[in-house]
Amino acid sequence: MAISKFEHVGIQVKNLDITIDFYTKVIGLELLEKQGHPDPSLKIAFLGFQQTNETLIELIEGYNPALPAEGKVHHIAFTVDNIEEEIARVKKYNVSFVDEAVTTLPSGAKYVFFYGPDGEWIELFER
Repeated sequence: MAISKFEHVGIQVKNLDITIDFYTKVIGLELLEKQGHPDPSLKIAFLGFQQTNETLIELIEGYNPALPAEGKVHHIAFTVDNIEEEIARVKKYNVSFVDEAVTTLPSGAKYVFFYGPDGEWIELFER
């Protein structure tokens, strides 16, 4: 199996800048990267700790403007070495994909989502 580590948790937010300010000041995380997305309605930021160079939280603005009190966690992500090989591997378990198209971010990272047994979104993420 080529899943190598836990990648991050994606959290839906109403305002990216306000949430970055909260997590950096109150929690003590550091802004690792803020970038656009191929879908222009989405903005994303990655927070973590510079010394470990590991992303812990991805903040996502633009998926759902009416966020419910529960369900703000959008997905859990796992790092993979080769996203195409992992897609082929998990397909053997008859999983359903949210969208089978792999998205490539401006940074060059690639990702795809599939559903867990309770409809939760699971992301395969290749740096």
